[in-house]
Amino acid sequence: MKPLVLQRRSLLGGAALALAGAGLPRLSQAGTQAEEPLADAVRSALTAAVAYSAPPKPRFDNIEARLAYLRWLGATSEKLKSRKSEVQTRIEFLESVWYEAKRAGLDPSLMLGLVQVESGFRKYAISSAGARGYTQVMPFWAQLIGDGQASRLFHMQTNLRFGCVILRHYLDREKGDMYLALGRYNGSRGRPEYPNAVFGARRQWLAPGES
Repeated sequence: MKPLVLQRRSLLGGAALALAGAGLPRLSQAGTQAEEPLADAVRSALTAAVAYSAPPKPRFDNIEARLAYLRWLGATSEKLKSRKSEVQTRIEFLESVWYEAKRAGLDPSLMLGLVQVESGFRKYAISSAGARGYTQVMPFWAQLIGDGQASRLFHMQTNLRFGCVILRHYLDREKGDMYLALGRYNGSRGRPEYPNAVFGARRQWLAPGES
């Protein structure tokens, strides 16, 4: 699968005020974000990137790649079991994370770390600033590059796609520096807390042999 590489910039960050099991809010350690104007070309690129509606079904060039994916899926599903107990829900979530991360040229383990820090794997997490879902997307993004329906940011694949696409933009803007890209995503560029938290969480989701 060839990653989608986006060469222009965008903006996303996210505080996570997650909804706990009893419905009570719990403040996370994520940050806040601010809306910024986008050039027409940037907006068009982002809109095209999030509008693609194909389901997350990976294709592989060879059997070795497919077997590696299946090993990752099995091992990661086992790690995620305590957070998502229902098997089908867990597998669908991981399939979408892997697909959207690879599509954007990102590391699935990094995206799992980001989701852990941003929302604690809560699909309906809402921050104090109004950011939504697994990757804490602000509603204004639905107006800028989506279909205008902010409620769709609670849709699993839609939310993961927004998060992956916009982080890819930040990474391109920072010329491949993931530390700075994560800072932009979180609205805390130059500060270590958020990137270090995501990198630390990522280690829990690495496949055997990854570093």
